[in-house]
Amino acid sequence: SYKDALLPKDVPKMSVEAAVTMGWGEWADAFVGINVFGASAPGGTCMDKFGFNVSNVVSCAEKCMKGETGVLSDGSQGKH
Repeated sequence: SYKDALLPKDVPKMSVEAAVTMGWGEWADAFVGINVFGASAPGGTCMDKFGFNVSNVVSCAEKCMKGETGVLSDGSQGKH
């Protein structure tokens, strides 16, 4: 099928979205997103605290490539 040709089952796939991780299960194996709310700070600060920075996304990608699945980062590390 077109989906299998575009997203082969044997290739790890990870979604990265500055929103909830829900809904990506059909397309990706692992997810980086923000499943929490309520922070108030400049946008760049929030993005960094919620895990949208190079080191966290790379770390999650490495986990995905090693076979880890599901939510790898949900923003909870930025919640105080």
